[in-house]
Amino acid sequence: MKTVAQYIDSLRERKLRLWVDGERVDDPVEHPKIRPAINAIAATYALAHDGDEDTRRLATVHSELIGERVNRFCGLFTRPEDLIAKLELQRALGRLTGTCFQRCVGLDGINALFIATHKRDGHQRFVSWLAQVQRQDLVLNGAMTDPKGDRSKRPVDQPEQFLRVVQRRPDGIVIRGAKLHQTGAANAHQIVVMPGQGLRPGEEDFAVACAVDVSADGVTMVLGRQPSDDRRGGPDAGNARFGGQECVVLFDDVFVKNEHVFIDGDVEASGVLIDAFAGFHRASYGGCKPGNLDVLTGAADLITRLHGVRRASHIRDKLVEMAHLTETIYGLGRGACGKCSQHDSGIWQVDRILANVCKHHVTKLPYEIVRIAEDLAGGGLSTLPSLADLDHPELGPALQTVVHSRERAQALRLVESLAYGAGSVPFRIECMHGAGSPQAQRIVLERHIDWDAKVARARVLAGLDEDTELAEIS
Repeated sequence: MKTVAQYIDSLRERKLRLWVDGERVDDPVEHPKIRPAINAIAATYALAHDGDEDTRRLATVHSELIGERVNRFCGLFTRPEDLIAKLELQRALGRLTGTCFQRCVGLDGINALFIATHKRDGHQRFVSWLAQVQRQDLVLNGAMTDPKGDRSKRPVDQPEQFLRVVQRRPDGIVIRGAKLHQTGAANAHQIVVMPGQGLRPGEEDFAVACAVDVSADGVTMVLGRQPSDDRRGGPDAGNARFGGQECVVLFDDVFVKNEHVFIDGDVEASGVLIDAFAGFHRASYGGCKPGNLDVLTGAADLITRLHGVRRASHIRDKLVEMAHLTETIYGLGRGACGKCSQHDSGIWQVDRILANVCKHHVTKLPYEIVRIAEDLAGGGLSTLPSLADLDHPELGPALQTVVHSRERAQALRLVESLAYGAGSVPFRIECMHGAGSPQAQRIVLERHIDWDAKVARARVLAGLDEDTELAEIS
């Protein structure tokens, strides 16, 4: 397994085609808008080598593919406890970094692909590729979201809005298109391309899942803008060390050799993949987001202490509400992982209903928690002078009295970052749209809840039908 230093060095070895603010960046490792996100991924490597045995056990898992322990973000859910361990690791990393650590889509994607390719042509190719990923401890960028264009039109009506196969050769395929909102793409080693929506017969060219090296010919990345991202590396960063990252990834006739093609033209397999991935990833939000919310709650609590109001009953009540809502999200994620079932492939899957309930609450509760944090922080959250002004030899002494303390100023900057700064992208915006918007979860819930069973029991208790379940009670 890679160490932090080995991971950083491996990024320098790539020949990435990356653009930031209209300029080509050949070596992103030291770029101020990129390095915080690299640091967040580095935390996943650090925990795998942590001196504490319990932490190492959480961050690593035994792989049956290669017969040794691997980083959990490269592992398969071959035991029920793997799902719980993933959630616990996600919460730990969310708390340690205060942001998105960018490896969850890849992890959930490989487990969904294992299920989707089971007993199909691409399965052995996928397993052989995954074994190499585990040996090399690679970061995988899971790429699902297509531009989609006019949402009322199908992919065949606007093919340029969807990644697709444009040529099939004896030695592989050629793909063209784009993927949006790609978490951690510029910090990854390989891209795992997957379909972004359910497909129909006649849309086989869009039913493709494959692995592409980030440095492959034809792959171009464009870093996405985030609120206040110019502050990164500066005194007002808020989160001083860590950050998230999203990219647009362009595929301009990229060749993929057969060994790295797992699904090609199989619409049914694509549907299985999307369904499995949605369950895994929606449950994941019950881990990482509570970890981020732990940070926000801690920052709000710190500010109330610095303001001298921590003991007031209404302040304590608001902090308890923040914790209560955080644990609600975590409990739903934990429940989805605990109420699991084993697929025929051997992979353990989360409970589909609880996973979607978890993610649906994530589209709501963090916004209320942010509102409470803003309430507790006060108006200085958005009007405080720059920390550079506090350090100014002439302004600093006068501002010190006004601002109260640098500690208070930095705590306010952290809340600001999570509430509506750069940190809000992997936090708030991702809460709403990551793993599907709220309606996506409602669709799954309507489809899978046993409505007839609920009605049947209501009819019995209303005296309309006989009680066959408790017939012995008169």
